[in-house]
Amino acid sequence: MKKLGFGMMRLPLLQSEDVSSVNEEEVNKMVDTFIANGFTYFDTAYMYHAKESEKIVNRCLVKRYPRDVYTLATKLPTMFLTSENDNLKFFNEQLEKCGVSYFDYYLLHNLNVDNYSKAEKYNSFAFCKQMKAEGKIKHLGFSFHGLSKDLNKILEKHADDVEFVQLQINYIDWNNPNVESRLCYETVKKYGKKIIVMEPIKGGALANLPEKASKILREYDDTKSIASYAIRFAASLDDVMVVLSGMSNMAQLEDNISYMKDFVPLDNKEFNMLLSLVDIINEANSIACTSCNYCIDKCPKHICIPEYFKLYNNGRSHLGKSFNNLKPEYEKLSLNHGLASSCIKCKQCERMCPQHLEITKYLEEVAKAFEN
Repeated sequence: MKKLGFGMMRLPLLQSEDVSSVNEEEVNKMVDTFIANGFTYFDTAYMYHAKESEKIVNRCLVKRYPRDVYTLATKLPTMFLTSENDNLKFFNEQLEKCGVSYFDYYLLHNLNVDNYSKAEKYNSFAFCKQMKAEGKIKHLGFSFHGLSKDLNKILEKHADDVEFVQLQINYIDWNNPNVESRLCYETVKKYGKKIIVMEPIKGGALANLPEKASKILREYDDTKSIASYAIRFAASLDDVMVVLSGMSNMAQLEDNISYMKDFVPLDNKEFNMLLSLVDIINEANSIACTSCNYCIDKCPKHICIPEYFKLYNNGRSHLGKSFNNLKPEYEKLSLNHGLASSCIKCKQCERMCPQHLEITKYLEEVAKAFEN
């Protein structure tokens, strides 16, 4: 299996603010190009694209290709579990939505501390093992956003139950104490499990670097895209089986294919060069949001948190747009969503955030920038 996976989380949209309005005609073309170039791995989840992603996978992939042409992965939505019966309810719903009789790869989704507690309470590992015994799951694993000590606790108990772990790995988070990419990677390796990488480009942030960092990469080799370094960083690590990229348009897909079809790992010079960029990038970036949208469902005030953070970062970035120039965009977003200042600090968003951001604090900064 080639090392590039198609993440069905950031698909092209018909309307820029509506994650459920996916441009399926464009997705069809992207799927066709991906498969035509020998790639097979597609990754979706129950909650992606406002819970529409699995249906889109059905229409754009499953109904258009024989079952042995592609490899399909999806995830048990542990964050939505309320009883042991929910395991089967969600699993059957996912089979129906995807239009398949089995999943090649199935994951317990986002096992942070809270979700892992639910998975244990409702016997989700045992349920998934039973589905595997029945042939409805070919390979079982889990995705993880958290610290290495908590990952070790899960693997201490469930190493024999799983074959792989999906981790957030990228060069900006390699030594980040809030993400611990390297320590989590080393923990999984210690247990001898394969690794699937998510967020290699940090939600697009590592494709749009500050000018100082971009210049260093261009001067090293101006034939390679900025994003290619981030994908290759993750794919070069030992025991990494596949690297997921949430591709949003054909240009991104074609760029990824250009260097992943015949993948060449980073050399030591490139690896160390990327790590040397971390301080430059961190100085320029403000809020490390990846626009995963996990926070939105839990917000009682319907605040479009990722969109506000994107505007705020643009106001502080190399793009040269001031907060005043961006106010019309903020006001347009706020017509259908709560203001940043509407936040009641319930912190449900923070409990869902894979990046462990202090969202409520950052919303105060957004309000100061755009509402004064």
